[in-house]
Amino acid sequence: MFSFLSKIIKIGNKALVTSVLLTLLVCVKSQAAGVEDVFNHRYDNFNQLLTQVVKVSDDKKQTRVKYQQLANNNVALEAVLSTFSAVSKSQFDDWSESQQLSFLINAYNGFTLKLIVDNWHEFKQGDAKSIRDLGSFFSSPWEKEFFTLFDKTHNLDDIEHEMIRKWFKEPRIHGALVCAAVSCPPLRNEAFRADQLNSQLDSQMQLFLADGSRNEIIIDGQQIEASLSSIFMWYREDFEKGDKGFNSLYDVLSVYSDALIPSLSTTNQADSSNAQMQRQIIKKGNYPISFKEYDWRLNDVANF
Repeated sequence: MFSFLSKIIKIGNKALVTSVLLTLLVCVKSQAAGVEDVFNHRYDNFNQLLTQVVKVSDDKKQTRVKYQQLANNNVALEAVLSTFSAVSKSQFDDWSESQQLSFLINAYNGFTLKLIVDNWHEFKQGDAKSIRDLGSFFSSPWEKEFFTLFDKTHNLDDIEHEMIRKWFKEPRIHGALVCAAVSCPPLRNEAFRADQLNSQLDSQMQLFLADGSRNEIIIDGQQIEASLSSIFMWYREDFEKGDKGFNSLYDVLSVYSDALIPSLSTTNQADSSNAQMQRQIIKKGNYPISFKEYDWRLNDVANF
């Protein structure tokens, strides 16, 4: 190539020389980008791991984690997390918004698993029963800096509050981020992916609200009361900004009324009509909302 270029220079064809140099520059940049952006947005390895260690309940509304299995062989988890840590901020900035958000949700959930596994001996010895027990008098476990992301040391709060909640207008993430507690939304047994993100986030909200132990609608005639997860109390403001069409918690309950009041039978007309009537009551809004006490026990299979 360089011998060919020198011949062109001798000929004196400046336009051709410029064209060849520009082509070389594009090729070099493309090759450099290809070397940097080798990240697998299908999350094949993380998918495989989650399939193995996340157990789904019989009613499909809850999940628990096989932490002992993870602790016995955490090589797969460390391999996945090392690919997360290898991503540079410049590489991340070149991704689409869906790729970025999927990555950060997976990173939060993945590094939460690491926090539990790294301290599994404390749970085995009975010194810890909750992720909160991994904190100290001066800081919470979510403030503990124990992993690398974008070439800097970070904690879980950084991902949730300084990245996801600041960079994206997506309240449904509160149905996807799992802080290793029983009352958390169910940890999905598959990774979040950009090409499926919208449906996955919607599915997570459906699952979370369909579980009566976490979110409950109590209807007596025309009287209604909602008893919701404390997540909706802590992050209420995220559901009141108009993002994704949510201006209030009533909007959330209206959108997911099918999950809150499922049809008891697809063949029983009376049940179907009653469920539809209850959904209409939910959609009217303006009823009391209380919040359930949070169960901070570890979302381990032993606590199913």
